Amino acid sequence: MTSAPARDFRGYGGHPPDVAWPGQARVAVSFVVNFEEGAELSVTDGDERNEGAYEAVEEIVGSPDFCQDSHFEYGPRAGWRRVAGLLAAHGAQATLNACGRAVERSPWLAREAVSQGHEVSCHGWRWERHAGMSEAVERRAIALTVEAIRAATGVAPVGWHTRSAASLNTRRLLKQHGGFLYDSDAYSDDLPFFVEVEGESRLVLPYAFDTNDMNFFRTPRFVTGQDFADYVIAAFDRLWREGASAPRMLSIGLHLRMIGRPGRIGGLETILAHMRQRGGAWMARRDAIARHWLANVEA
Repeated sequence: MTSAPARDFRGYGGHPPDVAWPGQARVAVSFVVNFEEGAELSVTDGDERNEGAYEAVEEIVGSPDFCQDSHFEYGPRAGWRRVAGLLAAHGAQATLNACGRAVERSPWLAREAVSQGHEVSCHGWRWERHAGMSEAVERRAIALTVEAIRAATGVAPVGWHTRSAASLNTRRLLKQHGGFLYDSDAYSDDLPFFVEVEGESRLVLPYAFDTNDMNFFRTPRFVTGQDFADYVIAAFDRLWREGASAPRMLSIGLHLRMIGRPGRIGGLETILAHMRQRGGAWMARRDAIARHWLANVEA
């Protein structure tokens, strides 16, 4: 088994690389649209149990949970149109963080995303953590996810993000599979950074759980769409000020079945309008951010 890497509490130590974002932007803003619907646990689909986290926290044991099933179905059926429409209206390119089985079951959605200029990256085969997963099972999950996205869109994915915790082997297996520019399995910085995997530098684009609509669920930090907008805008404005002297990056996590609800979607609209009005935001796909960093920062 691969040993755990040493933890890094220093990072850039207050001296980040001297990188200019395109268009003199102060902040590289990454909208990450999580597409997980159809990859969750469901007795209806033959799994041993159902998911238990949705608008209300309740797990139905031993029988299909039609409430839960329909909750996840809302994302592709209704939420996607709202989210995609707002991104298009504001000229924002995003990364669709897609589970392989979700893409396999709704390939039309992945194709639409690509046709609208968005990236489709890997979010695992199922909507599950990889911590503790055997190497053989994880290797197959990576291969299945890549192939599902390639088959649906005609484009091979170059990014990876594990739901919850990665395993000790994840980065090594991604490297061995080949074709990946970056992973997002870290939450430790406001900038991309490099890690060493089998003697080779690999790029990490950190993600964020605070500027994420997941906080409408379970830990209800956000109640209204405006709550979400206020928090994300506060983060953007702080990074915008800091971005006057050093590059900054902001990840904003979205879920079709969460922010796509009519009572919440206005929060995303407020965020996009604020960034356009203030200026200085490069609203970019994660693969574009990765390529820019690789081209301008020595590993």
